Amino acid sequence: MNYRDYLQKVIYAIINPLINGMIKVGVTPNIITAIGFLLNAVAAVMFCVAAKENSYAMIGWTGALILFAGLFDMMDGRLARVGNMSSAFGALWDSVLDRYSELLSLFGISCIFFVNHDFWGIVITFLAMMGSVMVSYVRARAEGLNIECKVGLLQRPERVVLTAVAAILAGIFSCLDILLGAMLVIAVLANLTAFWRVAHCYRALSSK
Repeated sequence: MNYRDYLQKVIYAIINPLINGMIKVGVTPNIITAIGFLLNAVAAVMFCVAAKENSYAMIGWTGALILFAGLFDMMDGRLARVGNMSSAFGALWDSVLDRYSELLSLFGISCIFFVNHDFWGIVITFLAMMGSVMVSYVRARAEGLNIECKVGLLQRPERVVLTAVAAILAGIFSCLDILLGAMLVIAVLANLTAFWRVAHCYRALSSK
């Protein structure tokens, strides 16, 4: 069992009572997905306000909100499986809002660097956006070709946690370099993961 499977098992053990309660009151996975998206949209606005007011405290609180919103990303899938509510549209809805959620967060961070006249911060954050989108796109395209494609170093859960923790630490220590470092890691490893997945698909298709 790798670290992701172990951590997922621990989190599921914690949230299962909540999942069961949602099933009883009729909450659907699509509602949970939408709530997670709205929380990320609020986080993007908070980043923009933090940039305008030069508030490190708000950057930190925004990181905490992103971390909290990430729980909804886990709960919607778990709710769908446990409550036998999985659907093709639900999978599409989840994927689309996940992409919007991540891009909104990174947009908010780019606004912080913009206000602080950090040219390279903006460039690196844009590269992080590019990598994040391409990691998901390559997987989606691969699955359309009937290729399982989950290889790589930095998938969405890791990117969300890294972004959130970096924002929290940046807020605590009043240091944007922490946030810049996280964006650099995502920019490098996400794009590397995208090309890793392309290579994986090439090998899979060549073997056929």
